[in-house]
Amino acid sequence: MRGTVRGWRAGARAAGRCEERGCAAQRGCAALPSAAMLRKHLQEIPSSDSNVSTGFSWDWGSSKASELLSGMGVSVLKKDRLGNENTPQEPLLPACTPHKRLKVKEKEFVIVRRPRLLREAEPGVSWDELPDELLLAIFAYLPLNDLLKVSMVCKRWHRLSFDESLWQTLDLNCRSLLPGVIGQLLPAGVTVFRCPRSCIGNPLFKTMKPLRVQHMDLSNCTVAVADLQSILCRCERLENLSLEGLVLSDDIMKSIAKNPGLIRLNLCGCSGFSAEALELMLSKCTMLQELNLSWCDFTATHVRTAVSHITSKVTQLNLSGYRQNLQISDVKTLVERCPFLVHLDLSDSVMLKPECFQYFHRLIFLQHLCLSRCYQISPAALVDLGEIPTLKTLQVFGIVSDSSLQVLKETLPKVKINCSHFTTIARPTVGSRRNHEIWGIKCRLSLRNCIG
Repeated sequence: MRGTVRGWRAGARAAGRCEERGCAAQRGCAALPSAAMLRKHLQEIPSSDSNVSTGFSWDWGSSKASELLSGMGVSVLKKDRLGNENTPQEPLLPACTPHKRLKVKEKEFVIVRRPRLLREAEPGVSWDELPDELLLAIFAYLPLNDLLKVSMVCKRWHRLSFDESLWQTLDLNCRSLLPGVIGQLLPAGVTVFRCPRSCIGNPLFKTMKPLRVQHMDLSNCTVAVADLQSILCRCERLENLSLEGLVLSDDIMKSIAKNPGLIRLNLCGCSGFSAEALELMLSKCTMLQELNLSWCDFTATHVRTAVSHITSKVTQLNLSGYRQNLQISDVKTLVERCPFLVHLDLSDSVMLKPECFQYFHRLIFLQHLCLSRCYQISPAALVDLGEIPTLKTLQVFGIVSDSSLQVLKETLPKVKINCSHFTTIARPTVGSRRNHEIWGIKCRLSLRNCIG
């Protein structure tokens, strides 16, 4: 009993001391939740950084766009500290000063979710609110450099920047393209591709899906035969094609043959394919209207194959540069097979003689004839060509002296003589190289020259 009394007295003395000291700690403990309860609430409420993860991966191809820019000598847009946000949030209209935040009452412990990147709602229209059609119209004004840069901003902009409507025409003239560049750009929906005098690395296509390219100029490029084949084997819609000055192969000729809608074909100065492959290509491409086979590495067999299998729909043909391999009999075969010729170039064929003029008279649509450096044709014999009523121009460089030229012009007043040094048959670009046109089609999307 005495022990119980002593315990009551000790408890009373302790209670008295708490009242005297105010027991601030005890009152605070009553106001604050326990540590276990706080820990539980913090686990249930998302982190303030959960909406914008620092570990976000650019899995939609920003690294690929960066590689494309680097591969074409273009400076890469650096990611800022807000680069991992889904879309740009800056307003397009000037915003008013944001309202001040309401002050929280003192001694009130509240856990709230922080606004995204601590940004207040601002008046005006943000980029995120613009419809896809309007953004596409804006992107249509960007050159290739900037279009690839904006593709790294966010997922939506990446999707829009590779929309097919923006990639209809592409100009990579005189560029050094690292491996993989062509394989990523052409499948974006390119239909007009201008890339002459460029150094092309391995395209590295990731699919065998056919390309949509219809007009392509790869004239005088530096490209491996295998890499060129990997591009052409995916082309089945070509209408205009120029491979001037390139080394080809039989497989490449077979790939060209898969384009029955081909209208213009420029193989000037090409080599590396057999007469059999040439025959296959000519027999399949029956819609050809302009064909340039000048100065190829042809034998007499190649020439005979060409004149025997060219489609009758051809109106412009260049077979110059075959010296002793083009015979008068070949001219006869050609005229009989292609009666609708309007423009014919047989320059640098030293085996031709005035006897072949009788075949030219059969071409009732012939307007332009080139016989330059056909040394067995005398200036006096050229007068007979004036009997062709449709003839408008005659190129006879190298076989007519200046004095004879004046007499010939007076004899043939309706014919323009030696008015052009170069042929335009099936050539993609005529005139200045600075224009961005091929076969009259302007390429809008081009790589702008820039430093840094």
